[in-house]
Amino acid sequence: MGDKQISVLVVDDESAILEMIQFGLGKSGMAVRCAQSGQEALIKINEAAPDILLLDWMMPNMSGPELIRRLRKNPVTAEIPIIMLTARVSEDDKVTGLNTGADDYIIKPFSPRELVARINALLRRAGPGGVDGKITLGSITIDTESRQLCLDQKPAHIGPTEYRLLEFFMTHANRSYSRSQLLDHVWGTNVYLEERTVDVQIRRLRRVLQVANLDHYIQTVRSHGYRFSVGIG
Repeated sequence: MGDKQISVLVVDDESAILEMIQFGLGKSGMAVRCAQSGQEALIKINEAAPDILLLDWMMPNMSGPELIRRLRKNPVTAEIPIIMLTARVSEDDKVTGLNTGADDYIIKPFSPRELVARINALLRRAGPGGVDGKITLGSITIDTESRQLCLDQKPAHIGPTEYRLLEFFMTHANRSYSRSQLLDHVWGTNVYLEERTVDVQIRRLRRVLQVANLDHYIQTVRSHGYRFSVGIG
């Protein structure tokens, strides 16, 4: 995030948790706002979108996962990095939280030091490239300003739709997305396309990457959708 102060919105209905997080993150130089409900969070996000959202699972009226679904459906808030804070410890709960759209998941109780480290790690992953706007994963580099692609450090041609799909994958690596989720994130919620549109664009993107034998970065997740990973799937 460079020298810019990181802005954090913490959403939790427990005042003691809010105070602990606000104190701990404030000591690390972050600007922290608090909300005690999903409704209050939506108002504060509308006032000023935070760099990152810390969100409790169990809250009255609107649960954490429900708030995430609402944010992910809105193109304006769809890309806000979200860490879910919860006392739920089962693997099923963790999978549910991540599949709903959370980027990370921290089990209560946790230390402020761990939270700061996880925030910084997530912002490094979620940011739109470094100082020069470039994102590199494995042997692929994209320039988010010029929208140019390099494979194994060699320039490669890519169409605008394939580029948007690749940029989304590279900023959300190692997570699987359904076809409908990809349509929402890459094409937008107001565009009505058939899910097979995603398959067509995936094939085109794989052909682009195949020039450098990197098409295996895009992995098919059976009965779900697709995942981008620099590991061989």
